[in-house]
Amino acid sequence: MIARTFRFHGYGSLNYVYRQGATVRNTLCSLRYIKNDRRKTPRVAVVVSKKVHKSAVVRNRIRRRFYEVLRQHQAAITEPYDMIFSVFSDQVAEMPYPELMKLLTSQLREAKII
Repeated sequence: MIARTFRFHGYGSLNYVYRQGATVRNTLCSLRYIKNDRRKTPRVAVVVSKKVHKSAVVRNRIRRRFYEVLRQHQAAITEPYDMIFSVFSDQVAEMPYPELMKLLTSQLREAKII
């Protein structure tokens, strides 16, 4: 799990990223991001809607899996970015871990975050 200092707190920051941020999208999830020079560390949020899966257990599993992949890439992210991952499909809950790692790594590289 990623540390609390690397997560969002409150809706104001999320709204700012949604309004001003750039987007990298694929079929399973999207990444909205913006550079935040007022911070020293990057922040991450994972948004999983009830439309993805009705069970909170599955939605939380998806969130935990994303946070774990991002925790492993934490050292490679040197700039203070604000990132929001929005999940569109419940396939990521059952996706093998190496595939999920590859998916998120490709999105972070396309956004030039790592």
